[in-house]
Amino acid sequence: MSLTPTQLLLRCFLMSLLAYCIRQSTIRISARSIAKVDCAPTASRAMHIQSIPMWEGTGNNYAYLVTDDKSKESVIIDPANPPEVLPVLKEKIASSAIKLSKIINTHHHHDHAGGNSEILKHYKLPIIGGKDCTQVSETPAHKSQFTIGESIKVTALHTPCHTQDSICFYFEDGTDRAVFTGDTLFIGGCGRFFEGNATEMHKALNEVLAALPDDTKVYPGHEYTKGNVRFAKKVLDNEAIRKLDEYSQANKETQGKFTIGDEKQHNVFMRVNDPDIQKLVGKGEPVEVMKMLREMKDRS
Repeated sequence: MSLTPTQLLLRCFLMSLLAYCIRQSTIRISARSIAKVDCAPTASRAMHIQSIPMWEGTGNNYAYLVTDDKSKESVIIDPANPPEVLPVLKEKIASSAIKLSKIINTHHHHDHAGGNSEILKHYKLPIIGGKDCTQVSETPAHKSQFTIGESIKVTALHTPCHTQDSICFYFEDGTDRAVFTGDTLFIGGCGRFFEGNATEMHKALNEVLAALPDDTKVYPGHEYTKGNVRFAKKVLDNEAIRKLDEYSQANKETQGKFTIGDEKQHNVFMRVNDPDIQKLVGKGEPVEVMKMLREMKDRS
């Protein structure tokens, strides 16, 4: 059947229109595909931190195993009780999950550095820590740095007071930040002034540690949060302390769940300039406020 000239023109027009629509659809699909590739989130990688509870129910200590995810290089922090720490290390090493390279101690007390000798019987490792730590290999200078694996940068922060060789270790892996504070800073509290004074603790908490980025997660040497909150509630009533109280009552462990920014809100030892606290203790100078707070906490 032959087509009229008008029908031929209409047919050509429709075929051209169909081809145009197909081309435009293909272009849009390609554009969406490119956009999907370009906008896909970049996979983030951060250091892995494993808490190892020790002497639960008595000392309530923590050791920490920190691993660079890419290289698997790891360090063990304050492995004070080898019977609880060694099984974890042996399992991880046997499965090639970690390559243990160092022991790090936050200070020389037995419940932090007392496991060094036993750990060394199984793994010949350097010990990085305060000058009085058992079998210490190296005491890093204040603000000196070293690396773990390919991406973790560690800064040593001297914080003498609880002991004169206390060092907090600040870890950075990209935008992931953590500080291991031993017995200097606890969640909602601080350590006793065994070898130091209020001036030193004020500097440690409110100058050295307070200068870290607010999103730095805090990993202390003990789980003391419930007791710290009980004291804080006697000193100050604010929303941050109420939230910490609620969390500590609902959760057995609090390490790594709060940040330096949080501590500035709920830790009374980092709020020595708070007018309500100054009024309560009858002192206005920050070091005197620190001294009075510690004395009150020791009696509580």
